[in-house]
Amino acid sequence: MEEHDRQLQKDARAPVRGDLPAGGWGARGQAAWQRWPCCAGFSGMLPAEQETDGDAASSPAGQAHGRGRALLQPRRRAARGGGRRRGIRGGMKGDGGTRVLQGEGVAEPSGALRGTGVLVVPVVGWSRCCAPRLHPIRLPLERGHHIHRCVPPGIKCGGVLSAPYGNFSSPNFPGRYPYETECTWLIVVAEGSSVLLSFSHFELEYHAACAYDYLQVYNGAARDQGNLLGTFCGRSPPPPFSSAWHVMAVVFRSDRHVAKRGFAAAYRKDACGGQLTGLSGEITSPRYPESYPNNAECRWSIGGGSGGGPLTLVFTDFQVEGGQGCGFDYVALFDGPTTAAPRLGRYCGSTRPPRIVSSTPHLLILFKSDFNIGGRGFKAHFYSGECQEVFTAVKGNLSSPRYPNFYPNNLKCQWSIQLPPGYRIKVFFLDMELEGRSSLTGGCDYDHLAAFDGGTENGSLLGRWCGRESLAPVTSRSNQLLLVLHTDRNTAKRGFSIAYVGVVPMNVSCTRTDFHIQIPVQSLAQLERNRIYLGTPSCAAQVVGRNFRIHTRFDTCGTESQKRNNTSVIVSTLYIDFSAGDQEDIHQYEVQCEPKRKEASVTLIAGPHPSRLSQAENLVDAQQQEGGATDAREIKSQDTSDIVFISVCILAGLLMVIAVVGLVLL
Repeated sequence: MEEHDRQLQKDARAPVRGDLPAGGWGARGQAAWQRWPCCAGFSGMLPAEQETDGDAASSPAGQAHGRGRALLQPRRRAARGGGRRRGIRGGMKGDGGTRVLQGEGVAEPSGALRGTGVLVVPVVGWSRCCAPRLHPIRLPLERGHHIHRCVPPGIKCGGVLSAPYGNFSSPNFPGRYPYETECTWLIVVAEGSSVLLSFSHFELEYHAACAYDYLQVYNGAARDQGNLLGTFCGRSPPPPFSSAWHVMAVVFRSDRHVAKRGFAAAYRKDACGGQLTGLSGEITSPRYPESYPNNAECRWSIGGGSGGGPLTLVFTDFQVEGGQGCGFDYVALFDGPTTAAPRLGRYCGSTRPPRIVSSTPHLLILFKSDFNIGGRGFKAHFYSGECQEVFTAVKGNLSSPRYPNFYPNNLKCQWSIQLPPGYRIKVFFLDMELEGRSSLTGGCDYDHLAAFDGGTENGSLLGRWCGRESLAPVTSRSNQLLLVLHTDRNTAKRGFSIAYVGVVPMNVSCTRTDFHIQIPVQSLAQLERNRIYLGTPSCAAQVVGRNFRIHTRFDTCGTESQKRNNTSVIVSTLYIDFSAGDQEDIHQYEVQCEPKRKEASVTLIAGPHPSRLSQAENLVDAQQQEGGATDAREIKSQDTSDIVFISVCILAGLLMVIAVVGLVLL
């Protein structure tokens, strides 16, 4: 019996979802309901010929069942369609009392239950065979949308709010909300508009993780964790929210203990300003790109979310009425949440404002227009917290927001890696799981990560990735690399984890007997020469002109001879020690020479993640081939030294032959 009860509890926690076909509840729903003896009357079809005013138990076969009884009560007679009852209101009576099926439906002679509303089967208080759980069943609404409601009888909550503005509140407000209730409000305004949501009262049961009673706000219709703007409980009201598009969802849930007064909220469309707490977002003037209205005053307060850190604001379009001192229409920026904070700038005209970075986790944008003469307005993006960073260290790690949990939707994040001149940047993908490719185009049309060579998106595209793939390392051609993450309105995934290392610029060459290594001093300006050595610390670099230089013979500095691909090569390890304090940070490069061909190469073998960096590629490429003229002359002189040596040997040999011939003739 205990095993049976456990199965019932499991079934109760897995809501039966799906459309109701003419034959009944569907395989999954029917299997679950048939395991509940007291619910067996609803395992198949609701019979149209059921008596409506008696207490006789009902089932598809008309048999009595278990401890619970089911009966159908008419609300009004069917006008047409052959069914005897339309607008069924079904009830189940058991040990805990009658519970009502809420929704509109039609009982047809075939026994199928059809409808376009929402049917909810609350099983709270039934006998032991039915677990204490409000159990939702959903029927399709128009255009494939579904609204879930699990509420006790007589309680109204949730629904679609499509007016330009309105109010809604928790059930029974300002009284205490009922137990075991779940409601969803879907706010839908005109396409191209946004939703501004605010709360005038808020009082829910408190829990540190809001695990009991809670309210959730979603930036969109789907219950996608990537759309979640926040989960709230207790007495602290949520901040005002401004949606990123024309749909916003609010979900309220209460458990079976401790009820409070609930909440009251208001919304309106075409919000001008608002509180923006996302990691990134877009801001536009009213009616953009059409001319903005006169006498407008909008305030966007950015920050206050969980990300923290400074904020970056970038204007991509700007056209506001100009004037001396920007006294007519203008955009003012403040380094804080109010106009009392230090002002970062006041802008007008058609010149785009510079990139703005706040010194606090808050930024206020104030837009004002006067009584005449407008303009196209402006469009700007903001990045905050872990959604925008600049890296200048020789190596580092970065990841998508909230990694390894699902990243948010509606993001545009930027990570810029900027190293000293001469460096290149090598990126290693440690983990990646983004939304997959489009089934129509096969491209990364939804969520994707892109890498650009340089500091802006105008640079050469090094790659664009999505889905779940094992990616080869990517190396920049310059000393700057930009990573950009785009996510759309739904289907969030785990994200990515990346390590990078700066590839030190160097020229490596060899003769039949020696290694020659040169590194520009400006690339390692913070290092002493003894932090750069080949094989052992005794073979440290020397400073010659503007270069660190190592010139050593093959029989010193830890070099060894190896056989690779049936070819004899000379191998050694170049160490560059970036360690600071107690933090050890030594980069290792394998230096290799094939003496017969006098060809040298260098490969990064240890940096931020040795297990990944074992895949390192050969780093001798166009950069080394395009070295300065001085380096070229030095390398040429090193290569010609062998020729001179051989020429001297030949000349000496010839002289000896001449001398011998001369002695013979004498």
